[in-house]
Amino acid sequence: MANHDSAMNPGPLGLVSRRSFLKYCTIMAASMGLPLSAAEKIAAAVTSPSRPPVIWLSGQECTGCTETLLRATHPTVEHLLLNLISLDYHETLATPSGHLAEAAKRSSIEANKGKFVLVTEGAIPLKDGGIYCKIGGRPAVDILRETAPHAAAIVAIGSCASWGGIAASAPNPTGAVATHEALEGKFTVINIPGCPPSPYNFLSTVLYILTFNKLPALDDQARPLFAYRRLIHEGCPRRPHFDAGRFAMQFDDDGHRRGWCLYKLGCKGPVTYNNCPAILYGDVGARSWPVETGCPCFGCSEKGIGFTKPLVEMASLEHFTPTGLPSATGEEKGRAGGRVLRLTPPDTYAPIEVEQGQGTSAVTVGVLAGLAGAAIGAGAVAAVKIGKNNPAQDEPKKKE
Repeated sequence: MANHDSAMNPGPLGLVSRRSFLKYCTIMAASMGLPLSAAEKIAAAVTSPSRPPVIWLSGQECTGCTETLLRATHPTVEHLLLNLISLDYHETLATPSGHLAEAAKRSSIEANKGKFVLVTEGAIPLKDGGIYCKIGGRPAVDILRETAPHAAAIVAIGSCASWGGIAASAPNPTGAVATHEALEGKFTVINIPGCPPSPYNFLSTVLYILTFNKLPALDDQARPLFAYRRLIHEGCPRRPHFDAGRFAMQFDDDGHRRGWCLYKLGCKGPVTYNNCPAILYGDVGARSWPVETGCPCFGCSEKGIGFTKPLVEMASLEHFTPTGLPSATGEEKGRAGGRVLRLTPPDTYAPIEVEQGQGTSAVTVGVLAGLAGAAIGAGAVAAVKIGKNNPAQDEPKKKE
């Protein structure tokens, strides 16, 4: 009966059962590469009576990062906002508007100095004093610079906030930069790049900060290692076709429709770090991220790749050293199994297309060889039978 009650009765989060709640905490711990015992700490942080305040600032953006957050299902956005955090300021989701919204922001910052999480979405223009993006009549760069010193942690969500994104692409007429560049490197900024990023990469990062009161392990570009440790190419479901030399040569050709590798169509998976193949998008199962839908990865989570490299440009496959993980001695090491990941394809690929009338193909040679072998085998069997039926061989030899 106790198990029945624990599974069915409302848990610490209202209508969510205790079993479902603990399962959620365990999943979040596993997704961040933490031991399962960390689920208890996560549960304690989530059910804390005082919800951590969050100030969400917007710059030059399309609100796509907010949209991806709205589509999270564990937790849902209403559960996130009403039970996990206190979203004190967000231009898109705020109930008040105008001077009331700005007053709410100032009040929250003043009451929670050193305790709130600052989230930035979008690039920050610097040209002409930042006049190309204003909120409440003030440049976004001024608002960012006056808010950042009071935050407990700063998280840049999306490629625009992390690298500058499309707003900072050439010719960059507004002088748009990333959050850490606008802050001139004075503060540690956690980057959650992607266009849009997975909401769980963001939620897991915030949950880690709330649980352990410190930042998660970051790579050399300030991205959480639990989400940006591996190249997309390593976990891509089309990787076997790459290894076998089967490439789509153009959209909607036979190889493209059969799910072959998209490398020759400009896929940037071999140079892009993200966990897209592992966690997918939208909680709708397979084919919920670009590569599985037939669209090459364009490297949105990689600085200098997405919004910078031409879409059709093929990614480099030369010796590539992934971001190292800190070792026990403090030195950077490569990856499990070796320091350098060699992605250069071999020269012994099977042909993708065989020209007609240009001699026998490998398949034809194999079939003929098989038929020849079968013929030889059949001949040997027939010879044995003929030998057994030959009376001359059955008679014993006479002694001379």
